[in-house]
Amino acid sequence: MSPERIPPAELRAKAEAAAAALPPLLLARGPIAATVAPGGHGLRRPGLGEDFWQYRLAHEGDTASAIDWRRSARGDSRFVRDRERQTARTAAIWLGRGAGMDYAGQQGSETKLDRARVIGLALSLALIRAGERVALLGDSPGSGATQAAKLSEAIAAVAPLARDADAPALGTARAGQVIILIDDFLNDTSDLGSFLQAASDLGASGVILQLLHPDEEVFPFDGAIRFETVGGLQHDTRDAGGLRAAYLARLDERRALLARMAQQTGFVFGTHDLGRPVTEAMIWLHGVLAAR
Repeated sequence: MSPERIPPAELRAKAEAAAAALPPLLLARGPIAATVAPGGHGLRRPGLGEDFWQYRLAHEGDTASAIDWRRSARGDSRFVRDRERQTARTAAIWLGRGAGMDYAGQQGSETKLDRARVIGLALSLALIRAGERVALLGDSPGSGATQAAKLSEAIAAVAPLARDADAPALGTARAGQVIILIDDFLNDTSDLGSFLQAASDLGASGVILQLLHPDEEVFPFDGAIRFETVGGLQHDTRDAGGLRAAYLARLDERRALLARMAQQTGFVFGTHDLGRPVTEAMIWLHGVLAAR
């Protein structure tokens, strides 16, 4: 079992450190929500917003109040001052809570879920620093210091389940969201596939980040071992080393499947090894999300 859950203040400190080396994360491209809200991003086309976009010739249907009379006074034509359309952007973060996420290795102290919490909150803080709206998947998004404090509490409280598998719930995705899914994704993928398709149908997209312990990356086991999941599944072997090649082949197959599922639904698939610095995951996520 993993050590005592990290207090929100300690998690916040770790997340701040992980996000400190990166600039604020502005979701510059990608699917966008249909709502209009202050603080949205210019879409480089006219619409509802506060910033000037361009002048255009007035046409039938434009009211007198829409005419920019100062600009029109320079010539014989009447001009309308268009504003740049702005839309709200929201990010939703989901952390897998299957019992396998509580794995910390033979001598380890940090579980996969511990690392997922740090990544999830660090990403949230980077988004909030850019003025983005963010929440855990299924919750109401927000921004600013109040939302940062709320997410620190909520992510610190994410605890593993008694069962092996977990998946994002159907019906929690929202139109145009950018969704970040963090899990080991080692169990059945059918529920994940259903969620991804439903999200894609809503115009949402995002990232699937598979987070594994080094033991799961290289399978260092040898000799007689009993493998057992928290859910009660067991496998006894007298030659664990003899299973290594088959295990690694299955892991490659799983990653290829996850990559296909992501590509088919507008998501991007990536991996992160718990033995590597958390900043590596943050740099990758920032690069992917800022370019979408």
